[in-house]
Amino acid sequence: MKITHTEIYRFSIPMEPFVIATGVMDYAQNVFIRVYTDSGLHGVGECSAFPMIVGETQETCLAMAKDFAKIWKGKDAGKIEQRIQDLHNVAAYNPTIKSAFDMALYDLAAKAAGLPLYKFLGGDKRIVETDMTIGIGTAEEMSELALGYKAQGATILKIKLGKKPDDDLVRMRKIREAVGSEMTLRIDANQGWDYDAAITCLNGMQALGIEFCEQPMRTWYDDQLPELRKQTSIKIMADESCYNHHDARKLINSESCDYINIKFAKSGGIHEGLKIHHVASEAGIPCMIGSMLESRIALSANLHFAYACDNIKYFDLDTCLLGHLVDPVTGGLTYKGYFLDLPEALGIGADADEEFLKRCEKFTV
Repeated sequence: MKITHTEIYRFSIPMEPFVIATGVMDYAQNVFIRVYTDSGLHGVGECSAFPMIVGETQETCLAMAKDFAKIWKGKDAGKIEQRIQDLHNVAAYNPTIKSAFDMALYDLAAKAAGLPLYKFLGGDKRIVETDMTIGIGTAEEMSELALGYKAQGATILKIKLGKKPDDDLVRMRKIREAVGSEMTLRIDANQGWDYDAAITCLNGMQALGIEFCEQPMRTWYDDQLPELRKQTSIKIMADESCYNHHDARKLINSESCDYINIKFAKSGGIHEGLKIHHVASEAGIPCMIGSMLESRIALSANLHFAYACDNIKYFDLDTCLLGHLVDPVTGGLTYKGYFLDLPEALGIGADADEEFLKRCEKFTV
């Protein structure tokens, strides 16, 4: 399958403002690509830039996408490892835009094999229930949202924190009081605390039945994670501290975390995500599949990946439910309440809506 050309779209999705410890997003800064081949097949990929965390913006993703498309032109799309190495050879880092190109390769490979992606990866369908994320607001606002999700059938909430410890403690106590003891509550500080604040918050929440805490501190405090784990009964999940399988190995060897969150925008896509999953599985460290602000295109790829990786025990695949004001996707995963499913279509099984694409800035390389 020789690559003939690539279409690149500025895939901006309007959304209600979403607040985390490091900033506010009022639209999803996504990029969508289609990689065409001389076989008549094309593969799709999507990424969601989250500059406050990964450092890439929609503009940098678009710029790098044009360079990557030039490098791949005329090359064999079936040689996945070689094509991904092409990207690494020309540019270090940039995992977010690399993930879109990686996704397109796997979509093409599965389509060429006549299989849904999860079967191409050796997986089977299973029950997947996503959590629902609550952004940072006042304790009253957040508890009202929590009650609303509970009324709609959600059983797992992920609460964004990472501000002043006293305020975060009030937020969590108010939410737990509002929803009762049965709902599963997870917290995500998005690097918002230092060590002392993390100790204060986690120890102050030990009676609230918190399932785990994602990324309590900035990554430059990773050396303090082993001691933090000793000081609290709340489990620690590494997120921004783990971009690749080498990060996973170091975190595991230093006993810095109980769980690892795999996100394509950090890992560069499926290829590296599989390596992280393997390292974690060998060490008995369960994983989560997470996301940024992707549409159902990338989320479909996430779900295929989860079906293929049995050590993924936690699912944070709610991004298109978090205030996306339009759904620019045809096909792909569906939600039944907060349970996810995929059609038995070839490849990822999702694509961009043509009418939405007509309104998007387009580049062809």
